[in-house]
Amino acid sequence: NTKPDDNGKAKECITSVVKGLETIAPLICSVEETPAPISTEVQGTIPSWINGNLLRNGPGKFEFGNTHYNHWFDGMAMLHKFKIDKGQVTYMSRFLHSDAYKKNSERDRIMISEFGTLAMPDPCKNFFQRFLSRFEMMEPTDNASVSFVKYKGDYYVSTETNFMHKVNPENLETLEKVDWSKFIAVNGATAHPHCDPDGTTYNMGNSYGSKGALYNIIRVPPEKTDAKDTLQGANILCSIVPTHKSHPSYYHSFAMSENYVVFIEQPIKMDLLKIVTCKLRGKALSEGIYWDPKQETVFHLVDKCTGKVSSVKYHTKAFSTFHQINAFEEDGFLMLDMCCADDGQAINNYIIQNLRKSGDALDEVYNTMCRIFPRRFVLPLHVTNETPTDQNLNTRPSSKATCVKISKDKVFCQHEDLYGEDLHEYGGLEFPQINYGRYNTQPYRYFYGCGFRHLVGDSLLKMDLKDKTLKVWYRKGCFPSEPVFVLSPDAVEEDDGVILSVVLTPSQV
Repeated sequence: NTKPDDNGKAKECITSVVKGLETIAPLICSVEETPAPISTEVQGTIPSWINGNLLRNGPGKFEFGNTHYNHWFDGMAMLHKFKIDKGQVTYMSRFLHSDAYKKNSERDRIMISEFGTLAMPDPCKNFFQRFLSRFEMMEPTDNASVSFVKYKGDYYVSTETNFMHKVNPENLETLEKVDWSKFIAVNGATAHPHCDPDGTTYNMGNSYGSKGALYNIIRVPPEKTDAKDTLQGANILCSIVPTHKSHPSYYHSFAMSENYVVFIEQPIKMDLLKIVTCKLRGKALSEGIYWDPKQETVFHLVDKCTGKVSSVKYHTKAFSTFHQINAFEEDGFLMLDMCCADDGQAINNYIIQNLRKSGDALDEVYNTMCRIFPRRFVLPLHVTNETPTDQNLNTRPSSKATCVKISKDKVFCQHEDLYGEDLHEYGGLEFPQINYGRYNTQPYRYFYGCGFRHLVGDSLLKMDLKDKTLKVWYRKGCFPSEPVFVLSPDAVEEDDGVILSVVLTPSQV
């Protein structure tokens, strides 16, 4: 069931056909919050050294009154806390009290537009007011439903707009709305920052001004200047000009090694004219995002000390990526490991209508989706005028990746796979995690993730880079979340620790 593409290699987009997928519709429905902690039944034994809170974030409400969200990303943020203490676990959850949540709740209808849902004009306004409202700029949402992040020791929940919310990790109370644009000239930031060992945090965000769109690398200092401090001291390390100024790339995250930030400019494009006029045209913001397979993917390297953008650009064939695994420097090369797909349509597949399908209709959605697989690119760091062209510069033993200097400032890279054939049985891998505290930006051996034999993760995988083998946790009817690696206090080996994951069981709801 695979067809070779132009270079003779089977494309991961075309995979074996799956039939009889279990419906996950019960997972895509609104739930009540549980603000008072409840005890849980523990099966098995939790190691005595695990004490703390597992914090998770995601959509928990998909309609207000008779107005419904269209996309999974649109649901109202619900914060979850699993408190692990002396072998016992309690659970609590609360909705994030964002302005979007409060306005929607107050009117019992969707008042604030989200990624895949346009808020319709207020029916209480007269026709002329409703008509004029289409000409207003769309208000960015503060529905921070993607992840928990830390800046200067404080916990925030984040999405991809300019708004985050500081939250109390003990009772999940919404404390303070924080606006990136009040501190630096950006219109948003990713929900996946990276941290240096000293606590300095790096992120990325776009800005849209008279010079067009810019990609910006953001640096946030590790220390507060006073107790009320949030993003004070944040600065833009550098700005990168998009290949196409009116059609910049969408990105969900970025990579970081010890000395470099790596921005991946992929062919998932944003049509700024369509996005700016989406309210006028009565379309959701998501309608302005498209996949352009004719464009190559480009890696941009930024020196973390100087902020200088490398003049050398590393190109490869079109692919899309949402999550990186790790990046590290060794022997004059930068190894860039990430989860990749050969097309960029994934973001469009997660409309709620698709997720609630069952039977043949659900199978068809899954079977038309591109699988995501872990890959490594090897980037030579010291490319000069003397560097020879038209030959593979990758001298690393046992590495199958190639990197060839094409012209003065252009290197073309081809990846190597970080997996064996058996990963196809589990539908590829997404939501990668590593032993981040000790091995981020360093050479490493293991990573963890979710296998995808469904629209959502349905197994947990441990990958060993030494021999590209995997270990699997799978239970029929169980759908695990992104794995979180917790290091053992007396760890010696890289994988001395446990994996924490929230496993959902729709058939038992």
